[in-house]
Amino acid sequence: MYKLFLLLVLMFGALHAQTKMTSAEANDLRAMVKEQAKTTQTITSDFTQFKHLDFLSNDIESKGKMAFKTPDMVKWQYTQPFAYSIIFKNQELYINDDGDKSHIDVGGNKTFEQLNQLITSSIRGDMFDDTQFDISYFTKDGKSLVHFLPKDAQFKEFIKAFHLTFNNEGEVQEVKMIEPSGDYTQIILSTRQTNQPLSDADFAH
Repeated sequence: MYKLFLLLVLMFGALHAQTKMTSAEANDLRAMVKEQAKTTQTITSDFTQFKHLDFLSNDIESKGKMAFKTPDMVKWQYTQPFAYSIIFKNQELYINDDGDKSHIDVGGNKTFEQLNQLITSSIRGDMFDDTQFDISYFTKDGKSLVHFLPKDAQFKEFIKAFHLTFNNEGEVQEVKMIEPSGDYTQIILSTRQTNQPLSDADFAH
């Protein structure tokens, strides 16, 4: 009975373990993702977000819709459990908290500019910049998992690591942003559509 239990544990662990990619596999993934990013002008997707805080027994779950348009317009429209939207465009951050609107000019703020670039790059999947990140490549459950560790000391005070999960077409399915404390935000994208018509009015604030 013990041997059967041990076998099941090993099998379950093997299914969920991550395996480091070879250099050739990593190069193939980078090439596929960059090619995908070059042809991507817009992305729309539903998303589910989990906010993990160590002092809470359960993660905070939110749902909504995301829209992206090149070069750098992103809208996160939260619909559950509350109405809330965040828009990044033209080096401005616009917030609409159930009708209470505000905005922040992030131009010239290095940390905010890096964060905005990180968000847009992570949505498209094209974050493979060795000058900004230490990058590690893995496979897990038949998908590609890439870990990005920022090199900039100031930025590392806010973001410890970014983890991106790609499907077999080189599209981002999951984004995980880990804070220095160990708390993290995990966003899972679903019903993704690429290069559907989006106008600037879709990013009105």
